[in-house]
Amino acid sequence: MATVSGNASMPELKASTKGLPYRCWVEVSRAQIASNFRSIRNVVGPGVEIMPVVKADAYRHGAIEVSRTLEEQGARWLAVSNTDEGVALREAGIQTRILVMADFLPFTREAMFAYGLTPVLHSLEEIAELDQFAKQRGSRLRYHLKLDSGMGRLGVRDDAAKIVNAINSSANVDFEGLMTHFASAGNYQAKQTEEQIAWFDRVLDALTAVGIRPAIVHMSSTIPIAYGRRPAWRSMVRPGHSIYGYVSPARGHAPAKLLEVKPALSWRATILSVKEIPAGASVGYGATFRAAEPMRVAVLAAGYADGIPHRLGNTGSVIVHGKLAPIVGAVSMDLTTVDVTRSPETQIGDAVTLLGREGDVSIDAQQIAKLARTISYSVLCSIHARVKRVYV
Repeated sequence: MATVSGNASMPELKASTKGLPYRCWVEVSRAQIASNFRSIRNVVGPGVEIMPVVKADAYRHGAIEVSRTLEEQGARWLAVSNTDEGVALREAGIQTRILVMADFLPFTREAMFAYGLTPVLHSLEEIAELDQFAKQRGSRLRYHLKLDSGMGRLGVRDDAAKIVNAINSSANVDFEGLMTHFASAGNYQAKQTEEQIAWFDRVLDALTAVGIRPAIVHMSSTIPIAYGRRPAWRSMVRPGHSIYGYVSPARGHAPAKLLEVKPALSWRATILSVKEIPAGASVGYGATFRAAEPMRVAVLAAGYADGIPHRLGNTGSVIVHGKLAPIVGAVSMDLTTVDVTRSPETQIGDAVTLLGREGDVSIDAQQIAKLARTISYSVLCSIHARVKRVYV
Protein backbone atom coordinates (compact mmCIF):
# COMPACT_ATOMS: atom_id res chain seq x y z
CA MET A 1 0.00 0.00 0.00
CA ALA A 2 0.99 3.60 -0.52
CA THR A 3 -0.36 6.28 1.79
CA VAL A 4 -0.45 10.00 1.21
CA SER A 5 0.08 12.66 3.82
CA GLY A 6 -3.32 13.92 4.90
CA ASN A 7 -5.11 10.75 3.82
CA ALA A 8 -5.55 7.50 5.70
CA SER A 9 -4.63 5.40 2.68
CA MET A 10 -4.84 5.10 -1.07
CA PRO A 11 -5.00 2.18 -3.48
CA GLU A 12 -1.61 0.82 -4.44
CA LEU A 13 0.00 3.08 -7.03
CA LYS A 14 2.17 1.44 -9.67
CA ALA A 15 5.39 3.17 -10.64
CA SER A 16 5.46 4.22 -14.29
CA THR A 17 6.64 7.01 -16.53
CA LYS A 18 3.22 8.57 -15.97
CA GLY A 19 3.95 8.77 -12.27
CA LEU A 20 1.26 9.57 -9.71
CA PRO A 21 -1.75 11.89 -9.97
CA TYR A 22 0.10 14.87 -8.54
CA ARG A 23 1.97 17.84 -9.91
CA CYS A 24 4.85 17.32 -7.53
CA TRP A 25 5.41 14.73 -4.80
CA VAL A 26 7.94 12.88 -2.68
CA GLU A 27 7.96 9.15 -2.10
CA VAL A 28 9.27 8.12 1.32
CA SER A 29 10.30 4.54 1.95
CA ARG A 30 9.28 3.36 5.40
CA ALA A 31 11.43 0.27 4.87
CA GLN A 32 14.51 2.40 4.23
CA ILE A 33 13.87 4.53 7.31
CA ALA A 34 13.66 1.30 9.31
CA SER A 35 16.79 -0.09 7.68
CA ASN A 36 18.76 3.09 8.44
CA PHE A 37 17.68 2.91 12.09
CA ARG A 38 18.81 -0.71 12.30
CA SER A 39 22.14 0.20 10.72
CA ILE A 40 22.72 2.79 13.44
CA ARG A 41 21.75 0.20 16.05
CA ASN A 42 24.29 -2.23 14.62
CA VAL A 43 27.04 0.41 14.85
CA VAL A 44 26.46 1.68 18.39
CA GLY A 45 25.35 -1.63 19.86
CA PRO A 46 22.59 -2.45 22.35
CA GLY A 47 24.16 -0.53 25.23
CA VAL A 48 23.62 2.88 23.62
CA GLU A 49 20.11 4.35 23.36
CA ILE A 50 19.13 5.86 20.00
CA MET A 51 17.03 9.03 19.91
CA PRO A 52 16.19 9.78 16.25
CA VAL A 53 15.73 13.46 15.46
CA VAL A 54 12.39 14.10 13.75
CA LYS A 55 12.31 17.88 13.97
CA ALA A 56 11.40 20.03 10.94
CA ASP A 57 8.78 17.46 9.91
CA ALA A 58 11.48 14.77 9.97
CA TYR A 59 13.64 16.79 7.59
CA ARG A 60 10.53 17.02 5.38
CA HIS A 61 10.05 13.26 5.24
CA GLY A 62 6.91 13.60 7.37
CA ALA A 63 7.34 13.43 11.13
CA ILE A 64 4.23 11.43 11.94
CA GLU A 65 4.83 8.58 9.49
CA VAL A 66 8.56 8.52 10.18
CA SER A 67 7.93 8.46 13.95
CA ARG A 68 5.47 5.61 13.60
CA THR A 69 8.05 3.63 11.68
CA LEU A 70 10.78 4.35 14.22
CA GLU A 71 8.49 3.48 17.11
CA GLU A 72 7.75 0.15 15.44
CA GLN A 73 11.51 -0.42 15.19
CA GLY A 74 11.92 0.02 18.92
CA ALA A 75 12.94 3.66 19.26
CA ARG A 76 12.20 4.68 22.84
CA TRP A 77 13.05 8.36 22.36
CA LEU A 78 12.44 10.93 19.64
CA ALA A 79 13.78 14.48 19.46
CA VAL A 80 11.93 17.54 18.18
CA SER A 81 12.76 21.21 18.17
CA ASN A 82 9.63 22.75 19.66
CA THR A 83 6.51 21.97 21.63
CA ASP A 84 4.16 22.15 18.65
CA GLU A 85 6.13 19.40 16.92
CA GLY A 86 5.87 17.20 20.00
CA VAL A 87 2.15 17.87 20.43
CA ALA A 88 1.51 16.86 16.80
CA LEU A 89 3.23 13.52 17.41
CA ARG A 90 1.27 12.88 20.59
CA GLU A 91 -2.02 13.69 18.87
CA ALA A 92 -1.07 11.20 16.15
CA GLY A 93 -0.68 8.51 18.80
CA ILE A 94 3.11 8.42 19.24
CA GLN A 95 3.89 7.03 22.70
CA THR A 96 7.71 7.20 22.91
CA ARG A 97 9.53 9.68 25.11
CA ILE A 98 9.87 12.97 23.22
CA LEU A 99 12.63 15.46 23.98
CA VAL A 100 11.97 19.11 23.07
CA MET A 101 15.42 20.52 22.33
CA ALA A 102 14.90 24.23 21.68
CA ASP A 103 11.73 25.46 23.33
CA PHE A 104 11.06 26.38 26.94
CA LEU A 105 9.15 29.56 26.26
CA PRO A 106 6.63 30.45 29.00
CA PHE A 107 3.60 30.14 26.72
CA THR A 108 4.55 26.58 25.66
CA ARG A 109 5.08 25.02 29.08
CA GLU A 110 1.54 24.03 29.94
CA ALA A 111 1.10 22.20 26.63
CA MET A 112 4.54 20.64 26.94
CA PHE A 113 3.71 18.87 30.15
CA ALA A 114 0.06 18.22 29.34
CA TYR A 115 1.33 16.13 26.41
CA GLY A 116 4.08 14.41 28.32
CA LEU A 117 7.03 16.07 26.61
CA THR A 118 10.47 16.45 28.18
CA PRO A 119 12.19 19.85 27.93
CA VAL A 120 15.82 20.69 27.41
CA LEU A 121 16.74 23.63 29.62
CA HIS A 122 19.41 26.09 28.53
CA SER A 123 20.01 28.25 31.60
CA LEU A 124 20.12 27.93 35.36
CA GLU A 125 17.21 30.37 35.58
CA GLU A 126 15.07 27.93 33.61
CA ILE A 127 15.74 25.21 36.19
CA ALA A 128 14.30 27.48 38.87
CA GLU A 129 11.35 28.40 36.65
CA LEU A 130 10.60 24.74 35.93
CA ASP A 131 10.84 23.95 39.65
CA GLN A 132 8.27 26.64 40.44
CA PHE A 133 6.03 25.48 37.60
CA ALA A 134 6.16 21.89 38.86
CA LYS A 135 5.35 23.01 42.39
CA GLN A 136 2.29 24.93 41.17
CA ARG A 137 1.14 21.89 39.18
CA GLY A 138 1.69 19.57 42.10
CA SER A 139 3.67 17.10 40.03
CA ARG A 140 7.29 16.10 39.52
CA LEU A 141 8.77 16.93 36.14
CA ARG A 142 11.90 15.67 34.39
CA TYR A 143 14.31 17.74 32.34
CA HIS A 144 17.58 17.57 30.43
CA LEU A 145 20.19 20.29 30.84
CA LYS A 146 22.23 21.47 27.87
CA LEU A 147 25.78 22.67 28.31
CA ASP A 148 27.26 25.13 25.84
CA SER A 149 30.62 23.41 25.50
CA GLY A 150 31.70 25.51 22.55
CA MET A 151 28.87 25.79 20.04
CA GLY A 152 28.04 29.29 21.23
CA ARG A 153 24.28 28.92 20.86
CA LEU A 154 21.88 27.51 23.44
CA GLY A 155 23.22 26.07 26.66
CA VAL A 156 24.67 26.76 30.09
CA ARG A 157 28.20 28.22 30.36
CA ASP A 158 28.21 28.66 34.14
CA ASP A 159 30.85 26.99 36.26
CA ALA A 160 30.17 23.59 37.81
CA ALA A 161 29.55 24.95 41.30
CA LYS A 162 26.69 27.14 40.11
CA ILE A 163 25.20 24.26 38.12
CA VAL A 164 25.35 22.00 41.19
CA ASN A 165 23.65 24.65 43.31
CA ALA A 166 20.86 25.19 40.75
CA ILE A 167 20.16 21.47 40.50
CA ASN A 168 20.21 20.88 44.26
CA SER A 169 18.01 23.93 44.90
CA SER A 170 15.16 22.59 42.78
CA ALA A 171 13.16 20.11 44.85
CA ASN A 172 10.20 19.52 42.53
CA VAL A 173 11.99 18.46 39.34
CA ASP A 174 14.24 15.58 38.35
CA PHE A 175 17.52 16.17 36.53
CA GLU A 176 17.36 13.29 34.05
CA GLY A 177 19.82 14.13 31.26
CA LEU A 178 22.95 16.12 30.47
CA MET A 179 23.75 17.01 26.87
CA THR A 180 25.74 19.21 24.54
CA HIS A 181 26.04 19.83 20.80
CA PHE A 182 29.18 19.66 18.68
CA ALA A 183 30.04 22.54 16.38
CA SER A 184 32.60 20.86 14.10
CA ALA A 185 32.17 17.12 14.54
CA GLY A 186 33.08 16.39 10.91
CA ASN A 187 36.27 18.44 10.93
CA TYR A 188 39.14 16.14 11.86
CA GLN A 189 41.62 18.91 10.99
CA ALA A 190 40.62 20.80 14.14
CA LYS A 191 40.57 19.91 17.84
CA GLN A 192 37.29 21.63 18.67
CA THR A 193 35.34 18.42 19.24
CA GLU A 194 37.98 17.06 21.63
CA GLU A 195 37.97 20.39 23.44
CA GLN A 196 34.18 20.32 23.74
CA ILE A 197 34.25 16.78 25.12
CA ALA A 198 36.90 17.75 27.67
CA TRP A 199 34.94 20.82 28.81
CA PHE A 200 31.76 18.74 29.08
CA ASP A 201 33.53 16.03 31.09
CA ARG A 202 34.92 18.54 33.57
CA VAL A 203 31.37 19.61 34.40
CA LEU A 204 30.06 16.03 34.43
CA ASP A 205 32.88 14.94 36.76
CA ALA A 206 32.12 17.80 39.11
CA LEU A 207 28.46 16.81 39.25
CA THR A 208 29.32 13.16 39.82
CA ALA A 209 31.73 14.08 42.61
CA VAL A 210 28.85 15.50 44.68
CA GLY A 211 26.48 12.65 43.90
CA ILE A 212 24.59 14.16 40.96
CA ARG A 213 24.47 11.48 38.29
CA PRO A 214 22.23 12.09 35.25
CA ALA A 215 20.62 8.89 34.03
CA ILE A 216 21.19 9.89 30.39
CA VAL A 217 24.21 11.60 28.84
CA HIS A 218 24.17 12.50 25.14
CA MET A 219 26.19 14.62 22.73
CA SER A 220 26.52 12.80 19.39
CA SER A 221 24.54 13.30 16.20
CA THR A 222 25.24 11.48 12.91
CA ILE A 223 28.89 12.33 12.27
CA PRO A 224 30.39 10.97 15.54
CA ILE A 225 28.32 7.82 15.08
CA ALA A 226 29.27 7.29 11.46
CA TYR A 227 33.01 7.80 11.95
CA GLY A 228 33.25 5.89 15.20
CA ARG A 229 34.02 8.64 17.69
CA ARG A 230 33.09 6.28 20.51
CA PRO A 231 34.10 8.54 23.44
CA ALA A 232 31.27 10.83 22.33
CA TRP A 233 28.52 8.21 22.19
CA ARG A 234 27.86 7.99 25.96
CA SER A 235 24.51 6.48 26.95
CA MET A 236 22.46 7.93 24.06
CA VAL A 237 23.03 9.27 20.54
CA ARG A 238 20.89 11.65 18.48
CA PRO A 239 21.04 10.67 14.78
CA GLY A 240 19.21 12.94 12.39
CA HIS A 241 20.70 13.05 8.88
CA SER A 242 21.58 9.34 8.90
CA ILE A 243 18.01 8.30 9.71
CA TYR A 244 17.08 9.77 6.34
CA GLY A 245 20.02 8.18 4.53
CA TYR A 246 22.84 10.73 4.57
CA VAL A 247 26.25 11.03 6.18
CA SER A 248 28.14 14.21 5.40
CA PRO A 249 31.77 13.76 4.32
CA ALA A 250 34.41 14.42 6.95
CA ARG A 251 37.37 16.74 6.58
CA GLY A 252 40.92 15.74 7.37
CA HIS A 253 42.18 12.31 8.38
CA ALA A 254 38.91 10.82 9.59
CA PRO A 255 38.64 7.19 10.65
CA ALA A 256 36.98 4.75 8.28
CA LYS A 257 33.23 5.24 8.09
CA LEU A 258 31.34 2.62 10.09
CA LEU A 259 27.81 3.53 9.07
CA GLU A 260 26.19 2.79 5.72
CA VAL A 261 22.72 4.20 5.07
CA LYS A 262 20.66 5.01 1.98
CA PRO A 263 18.32 7.92 1.17
CA ALA A 264 14.70 7.21 2.03
CA LEU A 265 13.15 9.99 -0.07
CA SER A 266 12.65 10.39 -3.82
CA TRP A 267 11.24 13.62 -5.25
CA ARG A 268 9.35 13.73 -8.52
CA ALA A 269 7.35 16.16 -10.66
CA THR A 270 5.01 15.94 -13.65
CA ILE A 271 5.70 17.40 -17.08
CA LEU A 272 3.19 20.11 -18.02
CA SER A 273 4.42 20.93 -21.51
CA VAL A 274 6.81 19.66 -24.19
CA LYS A 275 7.86 21.84 -27.11
CA GLU A 276 10.44 22.33 -29.82
CA ILE A 277 12.31 25.61 -29.77
CA PRO A 278 14.50 27.01 -32.55
CA ALA A 279 18.15 28.01 -32.35
CA GLY A 280 18.46 31.42 -30.72
CA ALA A 281 15.28 31.10 -28.62
CA SER A 282 15.57 32.22 -25.01
CA VAL A 283 14.14 30.38 -22.01
CA GLY A 284 12.90 31.77 -18.72
CA TYR A 285 13.09 35.00 -16.75
CA GLY A 286 15.96 37.24 -17.74
CA ALA A 287 16.69 35.16 -20.85
CA THR A 288 19.62 33.59 -19.01
CA PHE A 289 19.59 30.67 -21.45
CA ARG A 290 19.56 30.87 -25.24
CA ALA A 291 19.40 27.75 -27.40
CA ALA A 292 22.56 27.25 -29.46
CA GLU A 293 20.65 24.90 -31.78
CA PRO A 294 17.11 23.57 -32.19
CA MET A 295 16.13 21.65 -29.06
CA ARG A 296 13.26 20.00 -27.24
CA VAL A 297 12.32 21.30 -23.80
CA ALA A 298 9.88 20.19 -21.14
CA VAL A 299 8.28 22.36 -18.46
CA LEU A 300 7.97 20.75 -15.02
CA ALA A 301 5.24 21.40 -12.47
CA ALA A 302 7.71 22.40 -9.77
CA GLY A 303 9.81 25.43 -8.96
CA TYR A 304 11.50 27.20 -6.11
CA ALA A 305 8.20 27.46 -4.21
CA ASP A 306 8.25 23.67 -4.10
CA GLY A 307 11.86 23.64 -2.94
CA ILE A 308 13.98 23.43 -6.09
CA PRO A 309 16.92 25.74 -5.33
CA HIS A 310 16.84 28.84 -7.53
CA ARG A 311 20.59 28.49 -8.01
CA LEU A 312 20.08 25.31 -10.05
CA GLY A 313 19.06 27.43 -13.05
CA ASN A 314 21.43 26.56 -15.95
CA THR A 315 23.39 24.43 -13.48
CA GLY A 316 21.37 21.49 -12.16
CA SER A 317 19.74 18.49 -13.79
CA VAL A 318 16.78 16.17 -13.33
CA ILE A 319 16.31 12.60 -14.52
CA VAL A 320 13.98 12.04 -17.48
CA HIS A 321 13.44 8.49 -18.73
CA GLY A 322 16.64 7.37 -17.08
CA LYS A 323 18.82 10.14 -18.53
CA LEU A 324 20.09 13.36 -17.01
CA ALA A 325 18.24 16.37 -18.42
CA PRO A 326 19.88 19.77 -17.76
CA ILE A 327 17.84 22.60 -16.26
CA VAL A 328 17.75 25.46 -18.77
CA GLY A 329 16.95 29.04 -17.83
CA ALA A 330 16.07 30.32 -14.40
CA VAL A 331 14.08 28.18 -11.98
CA SER A 332 10.70 29.92 -11.60
CA MET A 333 8.39 29.95 -8.60
CA ASP A 334 6.17 27.13 -9.86
CA LEU A 335 7.90 25.89 -13.02
CA THR A 336 11.26 24.59 -14.17
CA THR A 337 12.34 24.00 -17.78
CA VAL A 338 14.66 21.15 -18.78
CA ASP A 339 16.35 20.03 -21.99
CA VAL A 340 14.84 16.70 -23.13
CA THR A 341 16.41 16.60 -26.57
CA ARG A 342 18.07 13.28 -25.62
CA SER A 343 14.72 11.82 -24.54
CA PRO A 344 12.45 12.18 -27.60
CA GLU A 345 9.84 9.87 -26.04
CA THR A 346 9.03 12.47 -23.37
CA GLN A 347 5.35 13.44 -23.20
CA ILE A 348 3.03 15.63 -21.16
CA GLY A 349 2.13 13.81 -17.94
CA ASP A 350 5.41 11.93 -17.66
CA ALA A 351 7.14 11.87 -14.27
CA VAL A 352 10.67 13.17 -13.86
CA THR A 353 12.96 12.63 -10.89
CA LEU A 354 14.27 15.69 -9.09
CA LEU A 355 15.97 13.69 -6.35
CA GLY A 356 16.32 9.92 -6.43
CA ARG A 357 17.26 7.13 -8.79
CA GLU A 358 16.16 5.81 -12.17
CA GLY A 359 18.16 2.76 -13.17
CA ASP A 360 21.87 3.59 -12.99
CA VAL A 361 21.32 7.35 -12.82
CA SER A 362 20.83 9.07 -9.48
CA ILE A 363 20.73 12.52 -7.91
CA ASP A 364 20.94 12.93 -4.15
CA ALA A 365 20.65 15.86 -1.77
CA GLN A 366 24.40 16.21 -1.40
CA GLN A 367 24.87 16.54 -5.16
CA ILE A 368 22.13 19.16 -5.35
CA ALA A 369 23.61 21.01 -2.38
CA LYS A 370 27.02 21.22 -4.02
CA LEU A 371 25.56 22.76 -7.17
CA ALA A 372 23.31 25.12 -5.20
CA ARG A 373 26.14 26.12 -2.85
CA THR A 374 24.28 25.06 0.26
CA ILE A 375 24.09 21.97 2.49
CA SER A 376 22.10 18.77 2.03
CA TYR A 377 20.09 19.46 5.20
CA SER A 378 18.81 22.65 3.56
CA VAL A 379 17.93 20.83 0.34
CA LEU A 380 15.74 18.34 2.21
CA CYS A 381 14.19 20.83 4.61
CA SER A 382 13.36 23.21 1.75
CA ILE A 383 10.95 20.76 0.12
CA HIS A 384 7.72 22.65 0.64
CA ALA A 385 4.70 21.38 2.56
CA ARG A 386 2.58 21.75 -0.60
CA VAL A 387 4.55 18.88 -2.14
CA LYS A 388 2.54 15.69 -1.56
CA ARG A 389 4.09 13.01 0.66
CA VAL A 390 3.53 9.43 -0.42
CA TYR A 391 4.65 6.60 1.88
CA VAL A 392 5.63 3.29 0.37
